[in-house]
Amino acid sequence: MPKKKAEKAGENEQQRRERLRKLLIAKRQDIIKEAKNEIGKFIRGENKQLAETALDDGDWSVVDLAEDLNLRKLTVHKQTLNKIDEALRKLNEGTYGICEDCGSEISEERLKIIPFAIYCVDCMGKREEIEKLESEEEGI
Repeated sequence: MPKKKAEKAGENEQQRRERLRKLLIAKRQDIIKEAKNEIGKFIRGENKQLAETALDDGDWSVVDLAEDLNLRKLTVHKQTLNKIDEALRKLNEGTYGICEDCGSEISEERLKIIPFAIYCVDCMGKREEIEKLESEEEGI
């Protein structure tokens, strides 16, 4: 490849990596903001108001459900943050955007939607089919 073309390809790859890094960091900041909001609700005792007005078992189940949902949201946020941190690590190593099954490049469109994707669309589809078949077998 001529020198100018190679420089341009390297520049384009560097620009792509920087775009994806910004996308990952923005997603990370959004999740942290949402998690802080959820923690703030818990600290302020927004569910406590529900508990103070609970009159019967049905009311208490609503209180329990609200608390359970908040804790699950925080768990999902933590898992997503871990995936984003792993994606940022891979980006620094130069292995980000490479399918862990087939080794092909994951499309930028897919990474824009799921910035921490570790499988290309084809491999993810195969995995989902296998999971579907396995769950059907368990149900038999």
